[in-house]
Amino acid sequence: MSVSRVGKRRQVIIPKAVCEAVGLVEGDFVEVSTRKGRVEIQPKRLVDLEDTLTPEEEKIVAKGFRQLKRGQFVTWDQLKNELDR
Repeated sequence: MSVSRVGKRRQVIIPKAVCEAVGLVEGDFVEVSTRKGRVEIQPKRLVDLEDTLTPEEEKIVAKGFRQLKRGQFVTWDQLKNELDR
């Protein structure tokens, strides 16, 4: 367990070991909330809406992963040959 102090502008330093344990690096975003009288800090990844998949695209990607797991795929060279015909 580590102890930190709240600074002048309510800043808190997250100990290095804690950052490393959850993969936080300088510049990352965190979500700060309260729960049952405690402060919770969680890593947060911000993504632009245009960088997210639609439900239909998610289904296509999931289908592709299932096919890969079953060994159903073609190499890039095979695909190029098929397209060149």
